[in-house]
Amino acid sequence: MSSGFDTPTVLISFPGEHEAAAVVAALNEQGLYATVTGSFSAGFRAEAPSVVNVVVKSSELKAAQGVLDEYQLADVEIDWSRVDVGEPEE
Repeated sequence: MSSGFDTPTVLISFPGEHEAAAVVAALNEQGLYATVTGSFSAGFRAEAPSVVNVVVKSSELKAAQGVLDEYQLADVEIDWSRVDVGEPEE
């Protein structure tokens, strides 16, 4: 029987694929394997709600949570009033 050490574990869930893909990229950049589940059904225009899960190995869950915390903190710390987005196109 498996000890569950490397069983897939949901780290976080999102309503859409774009947010989940960004988290997966951040985790992969730190050397942690992550993938998404539920992305096929999330794009459907149906009445049933669906979610996209970011899944990591159980053995890497703590490290992945640390990366996720840093990723979310970095997103919050952006001072958009200081970001030059250029001139609007006509």
